[in-house]
Amino acid sequence: MSITLNIRSRITLQDGNSMPLFGLGVWAAQSGKETYDTTLYALKTGYRHIDTAEMYGNEKDVGNAVIDSGLNRDEIFVTTKLWDSGLGYDHALKAFDASLKKMNLEYVDLYLIHWPEKGSQLDIWRALERIKKEGRSHSIGVSNFAPKHLKELLVKGNERPVVNQIEMSPFLQQKTISSFCRTENIHLTGYCPLARGKRFDDPKLCRVAKGMKKTAAQVMIRWALQSGHTVIPKSVRPERIKENSNVFDFNLNKEQMKILDGLEQGLRFCPDPLEIPKN
Repeated sequence: MSITLNIRSRITLQDGNSMPLFGLGVWAAQSGKETYDTTLYALKTGYRHIDTAEMYGNEKDVGNAVIDSGLNRDEIFVTTKLWDSGLGYDHALKAFDASLKKMNLEYVDLYLIHWPEKGSQLDIWRALERIKKEGRSHSIGVSNFAPKHLKELLVKGNERPVVNQIEMSPFLQQKTISSFCRTENIHLTGYCPLARGKRFDDPKLCRVAKGMKKTAAQVMIRWALQSGHTVIPKSVRPERIKENSNVFDFNLNKEQMKILDGLEQGLRFCPDPLEIPKN
């Protein structure tokens, strides 16, 4: 699959809003200066999508960097996520209010349920639908949801989830979830796209990277983009942030994509959504 992309390329979600295909994840970035500096540097480098979460404890720093970047707010796509979703409808509304206040933003572009938890996901989803209706999050979706978690929302929800964010790399392709989401037109965002660097020495990956005169990380990111996913590599090091963004001057050909598609190993760092109970 040969596609022309750039750092600001977007995809139109099923609700009509657009989302950048490339962004920065700030999981594990320390709150305060580290997250602020990282986010600001990424925005100055050309990133236009920042992914944070209530659980990360750094929403405030992301918001400050967005404001201080000097960019128009509508140029930057901000995602955050609801933690402790099992606590119910009212908690979800209060948690979103708190997140928005921390970031000092009028709205976020995408609000996700971070993990499926015990309790009625439909009640939580009703809260997100209200948040979207009020215009405080332009789009709503989920993270780490398997088909069994999504079906209730698709059948009984007034709004459909437009994004499902899951762990994904060439070494963990989550084909059951991916296939279901593709059928339901739910866009996938892949986190942990570099498999935490644990397979940078894989011989097949290295062979492709050497042939393209690119790093293993760049090839893994490009694989995700050419697979049609949004990808949000995490780094706090300026040189890595820049390296990760330098993936728009080459294309992987069909044979190279086939090699990467064949790297599946089930290499997982987070819980398997397929094993999380529905309720």
